[in-house]
Amino acid sequence: MATITGRKKELEILEKVKSSEKSEFVAIYGRRRVGKTFLIREAFQQDFAFYLTGVAHTTLNQNLYNFHRALQKHYPEEATNVPENWFIAFGQLEEALSKSKKEKKIIFLDELPWLDTAQSGFIQALDYFWNSYASARKDIVLIVCGSAASWMINTLIHNKGGLHNRITYRIRLEPFTLNECEEFFQNRRGVFNRYQLIQLYMVMGGVPFYLDYIDVGMSASQNINKLCFQRDGMLVEEFTDLYTSLFNKAEKHLTIIEALSKKTRGLTRIEIINTTNLPNGGSTTRILKELEESGFIRKYLSFGKKEKNSLYQLSDFYSLFYIKFIRGNHKTNEDAWINGLDTPQQRAWSGYAFEQVCMAHLSQIKQALGISGVQTNSSSWINTGEGKKKQIDLVIDRRDDVINICEMKFSITSFIIDKKYHEELLDKIETFKTATQTTKSIFLTMITTFGVTRNIYSNSIVQNSLTMDDLFKSS
Repeated sequence: MATITGRKKELEILEKVKSSEKSEFVAIYGRRRVGKTFLIREAFQQDFAFYLTGVAHTTLNQNLYNFHRALQKHYPEEATNVPENWFIAFGQLEEALSKSKKEKKIIFLDELPWLDTAQSGFIQALDYFWNSYASARKDIVLIVCGSAASWMINTLIHNKGGLHNRITYRIRLEPFTLNECEEFFQNRRGVFNRYQLIQLYMVMGGVPFYLDYIDVGMSASQNINKLCFQRDGMLVEEFTDLYTSLFNKAEKHLTIIEALSKKTRGLTRIEIINTTNLPNGGSTTRILKELEESGFIRKYLSFGKKEKNSLYQLSDFYSLFYIKFIRGNHKTNEDAWINGLDTPQQRAWSGYAFEQVCMAHLSQIKQALGISGVQTNSSSWINTGEGKKKQIDLVIDRRDDVINICEMKFSITSFIIDKKYHEELLDKIETFKTATQTTKSIFLTMITTFGVTRNIYSNSIVQNSLTMDDLFKSS
């Protein structure tokens, strides 16, 4: 277990499961490549009473054959035939488990959604196995895992049949935080400084599978160039596979991703429908929910607006980077990233991507502000009324009668607030106060890479100044 980076909360849950005096049913889900299988294998040291992995785009017969092979591997003394259906398959598993001498019988069904092929009866058989056998014992730990988060949520966790409320522990595995990324590379003897770690994070997020391909002997820019632009780079062709492996008819999901990549502020549901020509119905709502549950998009309220005005924003770092830079470029220029360093296009992307890094570390921002224990609502704000059009990407509305207006700036040195920007900030704050009619105190919070240079302009307007170091704190 010493090889696992981070995952402290998840490991605590799994330790409880191991020592439980009753049978447990654990569901773990999350974005593809986030390390679900690795976590379970390492946490239990692969000491499974039974382990089966689903295979994408296969048949019921092939899945049943794979089940038979897995059962033979774990219980070679059991003379069984290839089961004709899932009820027979789970019946064979029951017989094998009943003879097992293991004190705790850990059953791991990986990529569960792929086992549930059309009209296979899999979910009904799983229902029967748990309710008629496993839950009545005290020594079964059933762990199911899947990247198709929408299936895990809708079909399993929110099951309206016999599996309703049967999940005893639910783990949504998120990408690494910056703190966990730093720990990950320290374990690999990497010497990246925090500025370079943020650069890597802005391209691929905290996805462990991607980070594992980073060469610690190269700079962040060299690694980005190698993985994203050079021939056979690991991230050159990852984009399409990422979505088609998770969603049936992924074309509509990709249409939404494309639309959101062009509007960094985000789009409302109606704006998405108007942009993509998708139907205004339940199918579009389902697709948005699937993308949100899988961690590709973020849904958040606009300050002072109702639920129907919620904004959807592309939050998957790799997807945004692929659309902005990789697609089409790697075939014509294998050094596109290195050659384009500090261009206006890269600077514009860096500013937005850094904002997304901050949004992904809200708990660290609240901790740095000393308001972890204060009830808050985080949102964005756009002035849609009459007058000046202003936008604030992060508003933290606090129960203690304060609102933090956060400005996030990515720069290679200490950020300088000059006279022009000072006037823009004053104008933005005043417009916010007038439009929202808030009576709360407004604290301007600057979140930058290397801090804000102290001068007459910053001293007169900035209440809180956070740096990238604050984003690296453990939550």
